[in-house]
Amino acid sequence: MSFDENPGYLLQHTITLLSKQSDQILQERLGIGLSQYKILMVLQETPSVKQRHIAERLGQTEASISRQIRLMHEDGLLQTIKRPDNRRENITTLTHRGDQISDEATTLLRQYQAPIFGALSNRQQRQLTDVLDLIHEQICQGNRTGRC
Repeated sequence: MSFDENPGYLLQHTITLLSKQSDQILQERLGIGLSQYKILMVLQETPSVKQRHIAERLGQTEASISRQIRLMHEDGLLQTIKRPDNRRENITTLTHRGDQISDEATTLLRQYQAPIFGALSNRQQRQLTDVLDLIHEQICQGNRTGRC
């Protein structure tokens, strides 16, 4: 079986290309990377969380998230505050600027991805989503990766 006939290879290669191109677009237009955008997305979905939650949600280490968060603090995208009910815990939240950049990045990536996914019919897009959900479920079954 050649690489082009191997579904695992095709999926991994497609993800790599999509990620690289998305990262480049975000860097050029907004000055953030794809990794930072993912953190912004988590914080829009679940405001005011600990770094551990972000790391678990993205399937990354706390150390890698911590580095990104530090850079994002410096850029004014995030802030860390003490939890009012437990002063020993820090929670991370979006700043107004972080919320705006996240919205702009989402719009930018949708525009970039529109012709890619527009080549598929609505039915094919639903099928693709269903297949990806099934693959994700299989990977996470038994939590083989340690995170899902």
